[in-house]
Amino acid sequence: MRLEHIVLHNLRRRKGRAVFLVIGLLIGVATVVTLLSLTDALGRRAQNELENFGANIIITPRSDELTLNYGGVQLGGVNLVAKEIEQANLVKIDDIPNRRNVATIGPKVLGAVEIEGQRVMMMGVDPDAELKLKRWWSIAGRSIEKGNELVVGDSVAKRFNLNMGDILQVNGHDYTVVGLLARTGSQDDQLLIAPLSVAQVELDKQGQVSMVEIAALCHDCPVDDMVNQLQQALPGTDVQAVQQVVKTRMHALDQFRLFAWGVAVTVVIIGALLVFVTMMGAISERTREIGIFRAIGYRRWHVLHMVLMEAAIVSTLSGVLGYLVGVGATLVALPLLEGGKATWHWNPTLAVSAVLAAVLVGLLASLQPALRASRLEPSEALRAL
Repeated sequence: MRLEHIVLHNLRRRKGRAVFLVIGLLIGVATVVTLLSLTDALGRRAQNELENFGANIIITPRSDELTLNYGGVQLGGVNLVAKEIEQANLVKIDDIPNRRNVATIGPKVLGAVEIEGQRVMMMGVDPDAELKLKRWWSIAGRSIEKGNELVVGDSVAKRFNLNMGDILQVNGHDYTVVGLLARTGSQDDQLLIAPLSVAQVELDKQGQVSMVEIAALCHDCPVDDMVNQLQQALPGTDVQAVQQVVKTRMHALDQFRLFAWGVAVTVVIIGALLVFVTMMGAISERTREIGIFRAIGYRRWHVLHMVLMEAAIVSTLSGVLGYLVGVGATLVALPLLEGGKATWHWNPTLAVSAVLAAVLVGLLASLQPALRASRLEPSEALRAL
């Protein structure tokens, strides 16, 4: 009779112990897979938000503030603003070492215009770049394209009772309202948005921009290095990274990931102890059987092989079932997290690792009981009869 047949027969004969071992390891593997799958899904979701966060690097003209203090009395400050950024200099962004990480460049020009005797802020933008930067914008009508066209912020539209298709006089020039921007709760509600070249002429700032927004903050982008590179490429400007909100979220996910690994290690240790205790009990129960095997000529390595093979079969089954249960638990839990926006992704590394880890834990935990069984002398084992 081959050793494999003996092992399978023994597992069928002692189904209760085999099922107990499988369930014990299965729960451990499923817990680890669930925690790691959840952290992976939430991490992917956060990284996706990181890449779609909008403008993550802001370039503005450098300004100096002079604080006035006379006789110990604070008199406020005077803001000394440098001239606007020359649009022609923006081509230098293409020369920075990390240009491949720059997804979108959105130049803007800002200035006050007059409508019906009232002052309103106009912003000139590159329409294609701006829509990529402001993915949350909802425009009734259409976006600006070229010529004297305007998208009007919600507050401005209500203030002047504007509708799509209206002709609006700005500084005495006629503009057509082609879109109404839904309320954003930000400064965008107070703006008249026009094509960049048109706004530059209207504001008498030809060839100049007031600020530049850059979308470049992906999860593995060296943002701090990019800020330094942009600062060197565009002297006379202030370059700042806007990343606190999403970076805080990523930090929280990192903490959760550490917690998940801590729980995983704890569960693995408990599973290993469960296998060890169960296999030790099994060896004690099978002292007579092992003695007979040794008496009829089975060598020590045969006994060692049988015990470890039994542990390997049970551990493999536990690893496969544990992974499937863990994936199922993940699919159930994900709709309850992130408003259902996080999705599960097949991770072959996690699948293989789960099965291999279960087998490795099972074999290591069974090694000492297997060695003990292989060292039993036939005379000592048969004396227990």
